[in-house]
Amino acid sequence: MQIRIESPEEKSLVQGLQNRKDPEAVRLTRFLNLPDLSRVEGSPLKEIVDRTLKVKSLESFDVIEVPEIIPAPIMFDLFNMPDGHPARSKSDTYYVDEENVLRTHDTVFWYYYLNHPEIKARIARGESFGTLCHGKVYRKDEIDNRHMNVFHQMGGLYLAPDSKQTVTPDDLKNVLSEIARSIFGHDVEFRFYDHQFPYTDPSFEMEAFINDQWIEMLGSGLPRKSVLKNFKLETYNGWAFGFGLERLAIASMDLPDIRLLWSDDERVKRQLVLGHKYQEVSKFPPVLRDISFIVLKNFIPNDYFDLIREVGESMVENVELLDKYENAEKFGPEKLSYTFRITYRHLDRTLTNEEVNKVHAELERRTEADFGAQIRRV
Repeated sequence: MQIRIESPEEKSLVQGLQNRKDPEAVRLTRFLNLPDLSRVEGSPLKEIVDRTLKVKSLESFDVIEVPEIIPAPIMFDLFNMPDGHPARSKSDTYYVDEENVLRTHDTVFWYYYLNHPEIKARIARGESFGTLCHGKVYRKDEIDNRHMNVFHQMGGLYLAPDSKQTVTPDDLKNVLSEIARSIFGHDVEFRFYDHQFPYTDPSFEMEAFINDQWIEMLGSGLPRKSVLKNFKLETYNGWAFGFGLERLAIASMDLPDIRLLWSDDERVKRQLVLGHKYQEVSKFPPVLRDISFIVLKNFIPNDYFDLIREVGESMVENVELLDKYENAEKFGPEKLSYTFRITYRHLDRTLTNEEVNKVHAELERRTEADFGAQIRRV
């Protein structure tokens, strides 16, 4: 069964963002308008989804599509992330307002699925059931060739009444083994090791041996009874998993830069095929620029990275913190000095010093305007 959750609240919040003119609202609107690559034909992310959906153990599972703006209590409280948990911090999570956030993890689909009328009817009948969900998630993050603040996840959930089945870690590992072979081929080597997650216990991470190295593939586990209790399912047990689609695509194709997954360059797009080792179309030279400034101590680097992404767009490859220090006598007791090195490199063409200088000057202007910073020019 295909399930799509309609959210009037989300539509209203999106309209509210569009009516606002502040930089944060413009930024969040732009993120929400980005395409969901897990649903774009020709994208390797969709190919990973399609291969997962064809796994025999999952062929009877429902597929659910859920909102991208989520009330914070649903996003966090139901999954053992109470007030004060790092994941709720505004330095890590995008808040639309004080009560709603951009979806930070795919696992929130549990709430929407388990409250769907058809699934509640299955629960009342004491049936087993399973579902899969995929789509964009949003999390403030650093800037480098492996991370973006908008990315894609896929998750799965299976639950059975305690009276009918006791799900074991081996049941979960067997399903995950099928998924690994479906994505990477039957000869792929993989392994499991114990881990910790807020909503599963025991929990496991899975690694696959790709391109002569072990890469983290996914997180998984058996849902905690304390979490299932939040959904009034204390008499159920099962398994759950979740994984980032970009991570697997990058590993499968040995991609040097995550931005390539969003490229419109036909020379690039032709190569974005799972299992095909990517060959550089052309390695354009980097242009380095440093930016130094004095700012209040409540400055949040992840917020600054969002500004760099906004101003630099597809020109920014990497941002490195070179220096951070305080000097109460020189700057005042409430301020810090930061120096970041920005690597400008376009994926499709050589950048000129003139256009980099123009972008960098705009970044300096916005740094002063948006963060109240004082640019330090040597």
